[in-house]
Amino acid sequence: MKQSETVALSFEDFKTEVLNDFRIACVSRECSLLGRREVLTGKAKFGIFGDGKEVPQLAMAKAFKNGDFRSGYYRDQTFMMAIGHLTIQQFFAGLYGHTDIDHDPMSAGRQMGGHFATHSLDENGKWNDLTKQKNSSADISPTAGQMPRLLGLAQASKIYRNVKGLEHKTGFSDNGNEVAWGTIGNASTSEGLFFETINAAGVLQVPVVMSVWDDEYGISVHAKHQTTKENISEILKGFQRDATSNGYEILTVKGWDYPSLIEVFQKGAAIAREEHVPVLIHVKELTQPQGHSTSGSHERYKNSERLAWEAEFDCIKQMKKWLIENGFSSEDDLNTISNQAKKDVLEGKKAAWNAFVSPIKAEQLELVNLLRTIAKSSKNSAFIEQYAGDLAAIKEPLRKDILSTARKILRKITENKERTNLGNWITNVTSKIQPKFSSHLYSESDENVFSVQEVAPKFDENTKEVDARLILRDNFDALFTKYPEVLVFGEDAGNIGDVNQGLEGMQEKYGALRVADVGIREASIIGQGIGMAMRGLRPIAEIQYLDYLLYGIQIMSDDLATLQYRTAGRQKAPLIIRTRGHRLEGIWHAGSPMGMIINALRGIHVLVPRNMTKAAGFYNTLLETDEPALVIECLNGYRLKEKMPLNLGEFKTPIGVVETIKEGKDITIVSYGSTLRLVEQAAKDLMEIGIDVEIIDIQSLLPFDINHDILKSITKTNRLLVIDEDVPGGASAFILQQILEDQKGYFQLDSQPKTLTSQQHRPSYGTDGDYFSKPSAEDIYEKIYAMMNEVNPTFFPSLY
Repeated sequence: MKQSETVALSFEDFKTEVLNDFRIACVSRECSLLGRREVLTGKAKFGIFGDGKEVPQLAMAKAFKNGDFRSGYYRDQTFMMAIGHLTIQQFFAGLYGHTDIDHDPMSAGRQMGGHFATHSLDENGKWNDLTKQKNSSADISPTAGQMPRLLGLAQASKIYRNVKGLEHKTGFSDNGNEVAWGTIGNASTSEGLFFETINAAGVLQVPVVMSVWDDEYGISVHAKHQTTKENISEILKGFQRDATSNGYEILTVKGWDYPSLIEVFQKGAAIAREEHVPVLIHVKELTQPQGHSTSGSHERYKNSERLAWEAEFDCIKQMKKWLIENGFSSEDDLNTISNQAKKDVLEGKKAAWNAFVSPIKAEQLELVNLLRTIAKSSKNSAFIEQYAGDLAAIKEPLRKDILSTARKILRKITENKERTNLGNWITNVTSKIQPKFSSHLYSESDENVFSVQEVAPKFDENTKEVDARLILRDNFDALFTKYPEVLVFGEDAGNIGDVNQGLEGMQEKYGALRVADVGIREASIIGQGIGMAMRGLRPIAEIQYLDYLLYGIQIMSDDLATLQYRTAGRQKAPLIIRTRGHRLEGIWHAGSPMGMIINALRGIHVLVPRNMTKAAGFYNTLLETDEPALVIECLNGYRLKEKMPLNLGEFKTPIGVVETIKEGKDITIVSYGSTLRLVEQAAKDLMEIGIDVEIIDIQSLLPFDINHDILKSITKTNRLLVIDEDVPGGASAFILQQILEDQKGYFQLDSQPKTLTSQQHRPSYGTDGDYFSKPSAEDIYEKIYAMMNEVNPTFFPSLY
């Protein structure tokens, strides 16, 4: 029996099923109504709910199978309840921001309510069997930001169905039969990410069912200001497939028509699952009874006619009417179900609140008792007693109230014993509580980047020097053979083997699904990688040039970088993003926006190899880990000569470890990437006049020098110069902060630490543009010389 087929139900069984659907809809609606009240009374901070969307989500849930993935919209609470992954108590735990993953399994309090996820990983970061559960990728708030990831979740099914050698990847796919389900509000279809992803899914022909929940508004703005013709399915008609061309199956349905919704969603699922083509379901005539969120009321922007229509065509009201008219239940029985739902929700809300506040009250009581003990022997007893009484009087405390009180009192205590006792209490509580808000920015499993040991490249007396791009090419060849789950895709990555020939011949050898060309669409290239990595594949997403990474930076920052964090370690996407940048010539191909990158991408490792051997070693390392990373190859290094290693696919560049590429005694020079070649040139010239510099290659910006080897260097030289191609105050500011503050290098310096960066503008075109825009060998020489002039102006007289 095909997955899309359903077993015929008796009338009584069907009656039981539809009445249970009605119960879930009532429970969900009551959660929305009571949730809003919890925000307005101050127990929760913000609410954004799924009221008005209950019935179509029930229909979607019926067509959703084990192994399927959702990439959705922050109003899908009814769907999550219907698939058994959201209880009443969990709904309210999320609303309150409960930091216990057992109470709020969606995000352990890290995201506001309405953002849903299932657990792809166990508590140790190991994969669950995704084929035996219904899956939801973790939501994000930026509208349409879920779209690029959806593309990859669907493409994974295509890969598992068509690529040989993946039999060992059990627990991730049943021969590619899984469907990726997208949901979005009608107004958010105005976002470029929606159109980019819709187009890409049509090109790739992947099993997506894309649902648009259309209630005619985007926040307070009507559809006439959002969408041409006020109708997304109408303007997408050109995507409709036909007998001669691929495309979408486009379906429309009214959001209050329960039997039609079931029929349409079953039809859409069958097409996507069996034919592996994308489907778009436009669900029209929906309502939003409480408006967009708890920040306002929809009565401010909807006229009386619209409000009256919404009251009549509320989907639950219409479902109730259909149940009565078709003999499934009486109005009294349905009212009983509705009333019971209200009682269940109230009880679930109370249980969630008690579970949330009880441990905080225990901490409150513990501190109050400690303060009153301290007050007995303190000169400031009246002050301490006052604070203790004020804290004890808070009926519904937050941890902020507790720790803020303790820290203010600590300032007033003069007795050493009492100060020590309170200080220890604050330290112990903070160390226990802080991880609840800060853990899992990076992987905490035994497959994190620090679990891989360095393996040096091997050479012998017969080793030849070759164009560096051949080292990448042959290393990728070894990796494609070693790991059948590895695939690479990007602009020009397939047929011609990338613009710098680092993938030459790989498509011919491994096929167009594993080494693929894609359209010019950086955001959804990143999304392809995220989705496939979430389903157990090891994608390498190629962005042709570093400057074009900006098209994908939002998805990298909001989705990929936060994934482990926002699920408290219960989802991961070990995507490798490959790009090239730094020295070339021109505004759009020579940028080094590293400060922007490292500040936007905390949660993704940022690796900056100085040559292709180092880059290849990073790829080899990353494929043994479960973390995402960005690898930035040196754009002007592909034709330079390097020795071809004998152990391709096996040597590993350590992550977070710097390398001293020249030892010296006078000054420590810290840099990375292409600039190091200029530093080495300047160092040779400086040696001629007696200045002996030590050169350190950072290698990875995130993480940064985990062994504090730069500190060891400046302890010897007592001087520091950071050289960077980014703008002033860009990556150099981060590097200085790490060395001076985190490593406490300030105490080892005899001279002011200095930076040498590019100009504030982007690099101008041509060789002269490069020379006058970025640090040159002469700039480096003169900067170092000037620093030594400060030390010994007699021996090193000023050059100017």
